[in-house]
Amino acid sequence: MVDFKELEAFVWVVRLGSFRKVAARLHLTQPSISDRINRLEAAVGETLLERSARPIQPTLRGREFFTHAERLLESREEALRLFQNEEAFSGTLRLGIIETIANSWFPEFMRRLAQRYPQLTLELTVDISPQLHQRLADNDLDMLFAMDGAAPGLAVEETPLCTYAMGMFIAPQHVDRLRDEGPGSLPFISFSKQARPYTELVAYLTEQGLEAPRIHCASTLMTIARMSIEGLGIGVLPVSTVADSVRRGELVRLALPRPLPAMIYETLWRSANYPRFSRSVARLARQCAERYDRDHADDSTLPQVKVWADTGNKN
Repeated sequence: MVDFKELEAFVWVVRLGSFRKVAARLHLTQPSISDRINRLEAAVGETLLERSARPIQPTLRGREFFTHAERLLESREEALRLFQNEEAFSGTLRLGIIETIANSWFPEFMRRLAQRYPQLTLELTVDISPQLHQRLADNDLDMLFAMDGAAPGLAVEETPLCTYAMGMFIAPQHVDRLRDEGPGSLPFISFSKQARPYTELVAYLTEQGLEAPRIHCASTLMTIARMSIEGLGIGVLPVSTVADSVRRGELVRLALPRPLPAMIYETLWRSANYPRFSRSVARLARQCAERYDRDHADDSTLPQVKVWADTGNKN
């Protein structure tokens, strides 16, 4: 079996014509160079160098082998440069994200990612967190921007990404009805039953005395927002994603007895997937998320309309 150390010694002996010069170049002793050449010749079963010549010359078969050995060393160096120059990464990143991120800071992230890694190819999947985690476990994805931790036993790294405050929103024409009849007079509109926000909404409404609330489920954030604007119910949405609709008068934000649970997201990736590159992508995503938060800091000051009765559970 031939290794690269033996090939390297052979190539440099042919180039320099001297074991002594090669030993000096590779910071080894002459006996070490001689041992490597001997192991190489034993592995291939032929003499590759004419040692009696000065300078040392390759044999006929040695000249032929030199061409292949040199090519192998060049290929190895080219492969190793992929890890020395992170910006030259030219592979495919299979990235899964949730729709809330897709409709907030993700376009800015995409622009900056393309600038940093111009040769990168992206395969993007937008889905709810449970489905993304399953695809990561099945090795269909390399990295996630999602809620919840990884499946038990899966070797992943994770780092905090961003947090979205949640709110309830209605079309303006329903304000008086909710004040007169209470929030239970309209259905709520939330994400699918498999998503954590749905489960948290059910628990929240139960705490507020709504034992059997009507909840419409939609698979996409934009559908929930559209249904809310059209007056089909009380939309339960990340505040920043519909703040502009509130400012335009299309939606009204409801004052709540206590805040809804926030949606907290993390970046997760398989530990074996080029860790340095993955950490760099995670840092870039965090930077974009933090900038988005700064730009939308005033969303928390949106005017709110009180429709919940003071008798609601506020624990």
